[in-house]
This record gives sequence, structure tokens and C-alpha cells, in this order.
Amino acid sequence: MTTFVDLFSGAGGLSLGLKNAGWKPVLSLDHWDDAIATYRHNFNDHPCINADVASVSEADFALYLSHCDWVVGGPPCQGFSTVGRRKRDDPRNRLVFEFARTVDILRPENFLIENVIGLKDMKFVGAVESYFAERGYKVSTMVLRSADYGVPQLRHRIFFVGSLAGASFDAPQASHGPGTYVTVEDAIGDLPVLGPGEAADRYDRPAKAGYQKRMRRGCSTLSGHEASKHPAHLVQAISHIPDGGNRRDIPASLQPKSGFHNSYSRLHSRSPAVAVTQNMGKPSGTRCIHPFQHRGLTAREGARLQGFPDAFEFLGGMTSQRLQVANAVSPILAEAIGRHLAKSSSDIQIAAK
Repeated sequence: MTTFVDLFSGAGGLSLGLKNAGWKPVLSLDHWDDAIATYRHNFNDHPCINADVASVSEADFALYLSHCDWVVGGPPCQGFSTVGRRKRDDPRNRLVFEFARTVDILRPENFLIENVIGLKDMKFVGAVESYFAERGYKVSTMVLRSADYGVPQLRHRIFFVGSLAGASFDAPQASHGPGTYVTVEDAIGDLPVLGPGEAADRYDRPAKAGYQKRMRRGCSTLSGHEASKHPAHLVQAISHIPDGGNRRDIPASLQPKSGFHNSYSRLHSRSPAVAVTQNMGKPSGTRCIHPFQHRGLTAREGARLQGFPDAFEFLGGMTSQRLQVANAVSPILAEAIGRHLAKSSSDIQIAAK
């Protein structure tokens, strides 16, 4: 069984997906109290350290494990914008240096780095690849669109896969495409109707879509399905926006005085969501108004759009829960890449014999 250490684990989206792919987590680490509480609540089969990775020494790691096959995690890489400008005092670089330090300590056969990135903002890719090449790892890079793997969200993720043996890895084959994408309605259409400020902890209708049934599996109650309160004038304004519409549908007399062009936009029920952000509960956020209900999204709706099953409970206040959801890797996407990497690694080992 493939073993891994999850650095910068957050609430555990990457760990959950890899575990569902048959991998075994042996250690996780983050320095975020609520996320650590959530992680420990949902995983009880391996240690989870609440610490700044920079403070964890080689001796500390040795207390928990002697070997792992993979080191995985999501350190920010944006500071690696140009080869030769690897400034250790750049706060955007510090954590990727700490990820590399951990790789040096544990010397796994492979590592996996994930990050959120726009397709046009990839200047740092070559720098990351060359930096880890200096440490003996050949790095393969892939950009994956979540919706192509069954996630009801169009968000892109970039993955760096490092191989100590010098192997190359390609992207997993997409399982979905236009016409077969999981939609917002497929994802959250079975959840109880809420008004602003309302909450529900029980299902009140049967699941219809296959995705809804998958999300409900093993769960009889709801957590995190609590809507933010909105002022009456805001509710009135967004009530004029149709499914998939935007602020241009709001009458001039009710137009909000602030916000960007993509603020005050509804999700389109028959398409995947654009991206889940920490502002999902605010109608002024980027396309995060419920398709039919006059409010922002709940943490549970955000979790559904990210691919977290309802049995996965987020701890902390609603603001913290929404942030944990938004910062997570989709477990469904993580499972897809985990299965692909495990098969690719096995094929490489067979070919080498």
C-alpha cells in the first residue's frame, strides 16, 4: 500500500481523496487550529501535528515514521516566478522551501505538490521544476480542471509530481466533459431550502441525482448547512437575478453601490460552479448566489461543490468552515489523481524489472 505524509493538510481534502484511492496516510501536519480540529475529527488512524513545519526537525519526523513513499501537500509556489530569484525572505517562498526540506529529510520515492493557478499564470513552473531537479527529482507538471473528473466545479489545479527514479508522469484521463459534467443542481439540489439566516440539520427530500446519493452515503444528518444573514434590501435586489444571471439583472434603483463586475451573480444550476471561494456566503462574492434561493451558499453547499461527502464534518464557526472548504483540494480530484499515480508508479516498476 502506498504511504504518504500530508504537509499543509488543511481540513484534509487531499488526504481523503488519496485514502479513497487506496493510499495510506501515515502523518499529516498543519498550523491552523480549526483545520487541525476538523482533520482529527474525520481521521483517527494516523497522527496529525499542529505545528509550523519550519519548527519540525528531522528528529521530530523520526518519532512518527521511518519511511514514506510520498510526501504530498500544497505549499504556495507563486514566489518562484523567475529562475534565479528564489528569495528565502519572500513569504510566498518560505513554505515551498520547507516542503523541500521535508523531502530532503524523508527522501520519498515521489512527491506531489498541488496549487491553485490560472492557466496564463505559470511563470514559476520552470523554476519549481529546476529547483527540485537540483535535489535529484525529475518533475512532471500537469494542470487539471476539476469538472473533468466529476467535481461540480470548473476550478483548475496545478500538480507537480516528483520522481527520485527519474520517471515521468502524465495527466489522468478525463472521466467527464461538456454534456456529462456534474452540475450545481446535481450537487446541491436535494439540500433543504433556506432563507437568509436559516439553518437545517436534516434532509427533507430524497436524493435524486447519483452525485447526491454519493454525497449522502453513510450520513443521516447535515452539518454546516447554515445560511448567512442578509439585509432585506440585498435580498430584494438579488431576487431579480435569474438562474445563472448577474448584477445587470438588478433594477437600477436597487443596484449595489460596490462590488466587481462578477459580484452579485447566481450560479447556473445546469452547469458546474466556477470556483468555490471563502466568500461563498456573501452575495457580493464571485458567482456564489444560490441558483434559486435568495442568499449566498452555505458551508455544506460549498463542501458539496468541492466533493466532500456529507459525513465529513467541518468544525469551527461558519466563517472558518467556509474558509476550510474553499482552501481544500477536492477529494474527488485527489482520488482521481491518486489512482492514476498509483497505477503509473506500478507500471513504471514493472517496466524497470
